[in-house]
Formats: sequence, structure tokens, C-alpha cells
Amino acid sequence: MNLRLVARIVGALVLIIAAFMLIPAMIALAARDARTMVAFLVPVAVMTTVGGLVLVGTRNLKAPALTPRDGYLLVSVSWLTAAAFGALPFYLSGSMPTYTNAFFETMSGFTTTGASILTQIESLPKSLLFWRSLTHWLGGMGIVVLTVAVLPLLGIGGLQLIQAEAPGPSVDRLTPRITETAKILWFLYLGFTLLEIAFLMFGGMNLFDATTHTFGTLATGGFSPKNASVGYYHSLYINGVITVFMLLAGMNFALHFKLLLGPRKPIFRDSELKAYLLIFLVATIVITVDLFQSGAFQSLSETVSHAAFQSASILTTTGYATTDFERWPFLSQTVLVFLMFIGGCSGSTGGGIKVIRIVTLLKQGLNEMKQLVHPRAVLTLKISGRSVKNSIIFAISGFFFLYVFLVLIVTLIVASAEYDILTSLTTALATIGNIGPGLGLVGPAENYGFYPAWIKWVLSFAMMIGRLEIYTVMVLFTPAFWRR
Repeated sequence: MNLRLVARIVGALVLIIAAFMLIPAMIALAARDARTMVAFLVPVAVMTTVGGLVLVGTRNLKAPALTPRDGYLLVSVSWLTAAAFGALPFYLSGSMPTYTNAFFETMSGFTTTGASILTQIESLPKSLLFWRSLTHWLGGMGIVVLTVAVLPLLGIGGLQLIQAEAPGPSVDRLTPRITETAKILWFLYLGFTLLEIAFLMFGGMNLFDATTHTFGTLATGGFSPKNASVGYYHSLYINGVITVFMLLAGMNFALHFKLLLGPRKPIFRDSELKAYLLIFLVATIVITVDLFQSGAFQSLSETVSHAAFQSASILTTTGYATTDFERWPFLSQTVLVFLMFIGGCSGSTGGGIKVIRIVTLLKQGLNEMKQLVHPRAVLTLKISGRSVKNSIIFAISGFFFLYVFLVLIVTLIVASAEYDILTSLTTALATIGNIGPGLGLVGPAENYGFYPAWIKWVLSFAMMIGRLEIYTVMVLFTPAFWRR
């Protein structure tokens, strides 16, 4: 294992985060908020020094190449480093009295979870609110993918790194060179960002609100600068815009690339995309009917708007809310809990199990039943017209087991502190699935601030495991990983 190589890339990552941290520092300067500005500039100075010293100290590496083990270690260390340094402005400014709270909030940001410990969000300075949302935007496409885009400057190849970080069971090469793929993904991400900001400003949002909400939407994160989240605006237009962009963010970004530059035919044969849209449509219809029958909203258009928004928000693991859905009928709440198990598409910024894994396991289950009826039949599992190797099916089965197992473990840990089963279970689902709000004491109108410090550290770790697809982090705890 090349620890010097790992240190070199982490050093580059630290410098990237320091550069982005200058943006909220300038916002604090414009607001003449000296204390908050210092709370940003001190970490920037420390990070620049640390990152610079690491790069200088590792400059003599010759033709380094990342191994898979280097990639797994690096990605885990990168997320911990990002959260550790990113938490400093919250703590140094006094906005969060304990480092535990600051670390939880920042890990929630970088992992695009959206679970918050804040009660009065709007009381924070705008610079801190911007940084809070910016951690979403950086973590959405992946800080590590951004690092991969600049790895050629360090003389380092990045395939193992992007494979270890990418949120999904596979990584699509859009170009022969993985660094070019990373750049294309970021250009698409930036393009969608500018487009959504424009649409939201057209609907009446100011530039700050439009930018921060866009960061949370495209990262499928869910941090809002408003206590009432998107519900603050009471606008069907804004609900509709964010719903569309949440669905776009929950799609595989490789499909966006193909839609823009072709070929387009494979897009309409994509099994995951069809399943993803079908799940959203069915959930929206069921919730709409349930809400309309209960008289929760005054008009059908309002009912459809809230049903579609919340279905998209939970399915894509964004976590925004237009209303307190814990007050909805039990059927609607149950549908949302089911969506918590699913998540977005592979290659998206969404979390959760991922639609492609659900589709694969469902088809494999159907094949097993066919095999019982026709024992001599040779059955091949196909996704989007392509055969799926048994090794991938085994990997997906293992992932599904580990995911459910970790949800149960975190549920038990939270319940051990004397919290009810609904709160404990949805806390586990919301953190491991990177969703944010759950039900019970962590509902959309509540927050995670009441949990004791030790549970917040457990949940921070759960958020990181979920964001990095479980295997990437859990492999570090196997003896085989550390053997030569």
C-alpha cells in the first residue's frame, strides 16, 4: 500500500476544500461579519499550510499508480478529512457550541444526507448557511471525483479512486480517459446548477436562496436556509422546478451525457431508468389518492404537487419538505418509508440501495422461481438487454444483506438509548440512506440535535458508510485488506 501516494492526494483535496472555503469567507467580509470571516480564514490558513507541506513532501513520487486498496483507503480518509476541516467554521464562529455538532452537520453536508442538528436555521449568518449548502454541492458529485479531474497535474491515475467513490454498482466511462470522464460529469453538474438557479430566480427566489436550494437539489442533499425548508415559499411553481431537478439528479449522469451528445436510443431501453420513473409515478399516484381522500389539501393541483415533490424528495434521498408529511395519512407515510429503502439510480448523486440493485434482485428472484418450474432451463439475467455476470449478482446480494444488516444495527444502537422504534428505524434509514428526515422524533419538522454526542458520532459514521456504498468503508475492517 502506497501511503505516501494516499497522503499526496489527500493534500490536494485539502487545498481544494480550502479554495472553496474562501467563497463564504468573502460573503462574511461583504456582510462585515468579522468573527465569522475569521472562523473561515483560520481553517483556510491551516489547510493551505497542511496541504502545501504534504504536496511538497511527496513531490518526488515517481510514476505513481493507485491500486484498488489505495483507492478504498483514500476515499474513506478523504471524507473524514473533509468533514473534520469543514466543521471548523461552524465551531470557531460559535454557531455550534460543540465540535461534535459541527462535525455531524458537516458530515451530513458532504455525504448529502441533510440531517441537521439546527433548530433555528435562519439565525445563522448567510456565510455559514452558504458553506453548509456548498458542502452538499461538493459532496454530491463527489469531492473525490473533483480530485480525479486534477490528478494529471500530480502525475496520478484515478480509475481506482473514482470506482471506490462513485455512488452505484458500476462506473460508466464516458470517454477513454477517466479524468476526462470526471471533468464531463462536473461540467454537466455545473450546467444543471446554473439552469436550476435561473429557473428558481424566475419563480421569485433571490440569488442566495436559489443558489443554496440548487446546491441541495442537485446534490440530493436537502439542506435549506429556511426553517420550513421549501415549504417556506408556498409556491407550486418552485415545488415543480425542484421536483424536476431532484428527478434529474437522481438519474444516472451518464444518461444525461448520452441525451445531450448521443446515442439516445439506449436511454429509452435502460431498465433502471424505466423502473425509477415507474416507482416515482406509482408512489405519486398512491399518495395523491390517499391525500385527496383525507382532505389534507384544498385542491387537486396542490395535492398532486405535494405528493410528487415528497415522492421525488425521498426516492432521490434529497430530503426537502414542502409540508410536515408526518401529519399525512398512514398509507402515505408507509409509501415514503418504502421509498427510503430504494434510493436513486446508479451514477447519480442519490443515496440508498439504488434502483438498479432492486431491479437486479427482483429479476433474479423471478428467475429462481422459473428454475423451480423448469429445472433444466438455462436462464440468463439481463438488464437493459445485456447479460449480468453471476459475480455482479453475488456482489449485489452481499451489498443488500450488509445494507439491511447495518440498518438493523444502527436501529438497535439508537433504541438502546431509549428511543422509540419508529424514531430508531427511520433514523437508521435516513442516515445510512443519506435521506435526512425520517419519522417520529426525526420527522421533517424536527432535527437530530436532541441525540447525545456518542449517537451523533455513530450516525456520522453511518452517513459516511452509506455515501461510500458500504463496501468501500467496511473493507477497511477486514484483516485481508491490511495483509501484504
